Amino acid sequence: MTDFNKTRSQFHMPEGVVYLDGNSLGPLPVSAKARVSAMIADEWGEMLIKGWNGAGWMKQPRSVGDRIARLIGAEKDTVVMGDTLSLKVHQALASALELKPARRVVLSDNGNFPSDLYIAQGLLKSLDRGYVLKVVDPEEVEDAIDDQVAVLMLTEVDYRTGRLHDMKALTAKAHAKGAITVWDLAHSAGALPVDLAGAGADFAVGCTYKYLNGGPGSPAFIYVAPQHLETTRPTLSGWLGHEAPFEFDLEYRPGAGIDRMRVGTPPIIALAALDAALDAWDGVEMEDVRKRSMELTDLFIAEIEKRCPSLVLNSPRDAMKRGSQVSFRHAQGYAIMQALIARGVIGDFRAPDSIRFGFTPLYIGEAEVMAAVAMIEKVLNERLWDAPAYLKKAEVT
Repeated sequence: MTDFNKTRSQFHMPEGVVYLDGNSLGPLPVSAKARVSAMIADEWGEMLIKGWNGAGWMKQPRSVGDRIARLIGAEKDTVVMGDTLSLKVHQALASALELKPARRVVLSDNGNFPSDLYIAQGLLKSLDRGYVLKVVDPEEVEDAIDDQVAVLMLTEVDYRTGRLHDMKALTAKAHAKGAITVWDLAHSAGALPVDLAGAGADFAVGCTYKYLNGGPGSPAFIYVAPQHLETTRPTLSGWLGHEAPFEFDLEYRPGAGIDRMRVGTPPIIALAALDAALDAWDGVEMEDVRKRSMELTDLFIAEIEKRCPSLVLNSPRDAMKRGSQVSFRHAQGYAIMQALIARGVIGDFRAPDSIRFGFTPLYIGEAEVMAAVAMIEKVLNERLWDAPAYLKKAEVT
């Protein structure tokens, strides 16, 4: 049984804040400051370049990847860290396309994060081989999988609504039609149980600054299924993905297994913060996190609909069909969210009209849910959002 009181103590939360935006940026793990400080002072400071060998810096993308593998149902030695999520999407999609050279359709949905679609658009245009990106409504994905599809590329949890795709069923359908799957776990990893191996997923990618609490811009991860590890060609063939980087061979030879998906120099300071953040997951069972998340989101929805009827639910009502976030629609959604943030209830806004709230049981409980509901009710009933300061959109919403 997961001890959520223990996990709560492992995060720093500013006084007077109800933080419901961990689905966008997780809070600071208490241990991260000391871990990063020690890495900077004792490793970088004292060891200098010797840290690559003496402090094990070169091995960290794999060792941290193995820690994340446990949380996403991946086999050992199938996950590696590095670069950004957008680069990992590019890597996974390009490699997946090469496994199906006779096909020309990439299937996705309009609930996919726009960056994933931008990456696909750019890649397909650059390849210039007649590829088509087909984008359908989330509910139409299953029926759209046919024998023309090369790659099914989806984000498991819709970033706007929290709608949850059935990874196992859609992967099975894709494989039955001869397609390869690429799953984006940005809103899944650390939020709900993921079983990449059990679902038979081919590739998966994800970020670590949301539910995994790695900090702003913390490195992304990529998963490659065991059956593809030695045949996948990394199109981003970077130095550290080479079979022997320090032989300085002028011809690229892919490294063994998941190491071939490494690209550039690993971000060691960021990996130190992420490694500290992952300590909070020791002893945590994802099934417990999921159960508690559904209880909290169900409570939030019930209380909001009872006390704030002007808000319209924009997430699946059935907890089994959504991730660990809830969205409501309102014509003045942006201003409402700014008024809430000003009063210590932090969520975010997603265009055109949704206010979005993330629920992370590691540090959020019923008390925070009820405090947030009370403040939302106050902001709406007293029209506290109707002020010039809340109407002007900031660069980040």
